[in-house]
Parts: sequence; C-alpha cells; structure tokens
Amino acid sequence: MNYSKVAWRNIWRNKSRTVITVLAIVVAVFLSSIMTSMQEGTYSRMIDNVVKFYTGYLQVHHPDYWEKKTINNTFIPTDTLLQVISQTSGVTRYAERLESFTLLSVGDQTRGGALIGIDPVRENEITNLSHWIDTGAYLKPHDDGLLLTSNVAKSLGAQLGDTLVLISQGYHGASAAGLFPVKGIIRFASPQLNNLGAYIDITRAREFFSAYDRATSVVILLENQDLTNEVHSQIAQTLGSRFSVKSWNEIQPEIQQMIDADRSGGVVMKVILYLIIAFGIFGTVIMMVSERKRELGVMVAVGMRKGRLATILLLETLYLGLIGVAVGFAFSMPLIAYFVKHPIPLPSEVAKSYETFGIEAALYFSGNSIIFIRQISIVFIITLIISLYPVLKALNLKLTKSLRA
Repeated sequence: MNYSKVAWRNIWRNKSRTVITVLAIVVAVFLSSIMTSMQEGTYSRMIDNVVKFYTGYLQVHHPDYWEKKTINNTFIPTDTLLQVISQTSGVTRYAERLESFTLLSVGDQTRGGALIGIDPVRENEITNLSHWIDTGAYLKPHDDGLLLTSNVAKSLGAQLGDTLVLISQGYHGASAAGLFPVKGIIRFASPQLNNLGAYIDITRAREFFSAYDRATSVVILLENQDLTNEVHSQIAQTLGSRFSVKSWNEIQPEIQQMIDADRSGGVVMKVILYLIIAFGIFGTVIMMVSERKRELGVMVAVGMRKGRLATILLLETLYLGLIGVAVGFAFSMPLIAYFVKHPIPLPSEVAKSYETFGIEAALYFSGNSIIFIRQISIVFIITLIISLYPVLKALNLKLTKSLRA
C-alpha cells in the first residue's frame, strides 16, 4: 500500500477542513516571520546607527581610559599596533581619534562639548561623516576649520565662517586654547549625536592638546556585526594587557539592554501566537479524528493494522503542516523582501520616542534567511507534536466503540 498517496487523498476528502487547518499554519508562519523580521531588522539598524555614526564595532584604548576618560590616558598608535588591527580577519577599516572635553565659545555664548580629532578620510570611510553635513563643507586633511554638531551650533548661535574660541586642558596639564573657524554644521539622524560637540582634523587636535602622535582610540569597522565577538577576542588576545579593546555593546550598554528587553517581549508575544495557532490546529485535528472514528474502526475491522493506520494519519497531519509552512513562506517572503528595501516610516508622535534613543524613526526589516528557517521550523515542530494525537488515537482504537460511533 502506498501510504503517501492514501494520506494525500484523505486530506482532500474534506476540503473545507483542510483549508481551515492550512490557513491556521499559514497565519502562524506569516505573522511570526513578519514580527521576527521587523524586530531583527530594527535591532540591526539600531546597531548600525551606533556603529556607523560614532562608535565603530570595536575600539582600542589605553587600559585606563575607560575608567577615567582624560587626555592623559592616551597612547601612541604605532605601526605594529595598526598592523595587528588591519591584518585581523574581518576588519575592513580603522581610524584614529583624539577626543577630550573642551569649552566652545562664540561671542558671549559658551558651551561644553567633546572635541574630536579625526583623520577626515579614514573617519569618513567608517562613519560616512560627510553625508551628515547640513551646511558648509566637510574637512580636508590638515584643515584648520571645525565641524559643529547642529544642537551645539544652535545653542551657541554659531554660523558658517564664525570663529570659535576653544579652551581645554592639554596633555599632562598643558594649557590648550585656540581659534577655529566653523567650516560646516553636522545634523545626524540621532538627536543624541547632535549634542556631541565639534570635529577637527586630528593633526590640529594633537597640536591643540599638545598630545603629539597620540590617540584616545582606534575605531574599527568589521565586515558585519556577527564577527564582533570573534574579532574582539583575536585583537584582545594579540594586544594583551597593554591595551583595552571594547565592543560596541560595551561602549553603549544601554542599546544592548534595550534590545534584550524588547527581544524578550517579542518572545512572549510569539509564544502567545504559537499557543493560539497550536490550539487552532489541535482543534481541527481532534475534529478530523472524531468525524472519522467509524471509518477508522471499519478499516481496522477489515484487516488493516493499527500501526499502518497510525502512519497514514501521521502523514496526513504532516502534509497539512508542509502545505501550511510552504504557503506561509510564499506569502511572507515577497512582503518582507519589499520592506527590507522600503522601511515603514513612523508617525511623528511615535518617531519622537524612537529618536530619544538615537534610533531612526522607521520600521526596518531583516532578510536574514535564519529568521525564516527558525520560524518555519518552530511551526512545523508544533504540527509534528500535534500529529501525535491522531497516531495515539489510532494505536489505542477500541474497535467496538468506533463501529458504534
């Protein structure tokens, strides 16, 4: 006997029941895939915002810098150090920075902020800083001007061409003061970054702070975020205790905490969804077995073994699961592929709360194949578990009761 053909024909004997069961599975696959894709896409975008706007995936510091962020806890990025970083598998870019607190003043307005010395070319390759120039022009190597973030410029009332007075403390207590013209104003998508301060060429920053050849950090960009832990371990092991290597989630732990909390909430929602769908499928399977009790009894009475009958019922349930998973995948995949390229903008009321955390105000989707594989697998496993019910019913079938049904 060809069990597969018999099982396939049986599920289409009652088309309405089959369609209801398949639709329940389709809804489960579709909603869980969409929800997970949106979550992971938003998380990935959030991480990209942190990484590509400012922190990089990894940063190398003086071992004492993270505990006390002063200009004294800097280091000289030697050729050996930079060679270790550049030759580590997975590293695509790196850039040196020299950063410290400074007072910025124009006219009678003064404000504190970060003064970040950058290599304009290398920095742009990592953070695409030139893209966020709102007015003015981007820095050139050895440029004498500076770039102001938009909120700092607004607070100071500074405009293009204005000369800012910068006052700070230099390396090992040296006085630091200088005049720098505003060459450009930066407006990031993240409001937090717009409060940052000013960017200047790293050569000028070293002169300003009297920290010649020194850096507070080397910012590292990787091929993708999945390599963060692996590359972190490699570089940290190679450099040893002479340097501190921090990943983006150590530099911005609040972002990781928010992702973990949101992901936990998403798991709860998906568990509820899976339970609803599971009970829906289970109810349909119970109805299917109950309606066919007499039929099953007759089949056993004429000589069919209960084991073979159980196999047919198992295959019927598996076919329903396979059809539902395949149709759910076919519906969800094109929609997700569209939203990956066309994120959904959020209403202005919701956008404000997102921007508070430095997240672009849109819903992003991920096209990572593991999302679909995971959701399809979970729904199919649920179907497999439910398929045990008709199998057990067939194996424990009471012939006299079923014939009287």
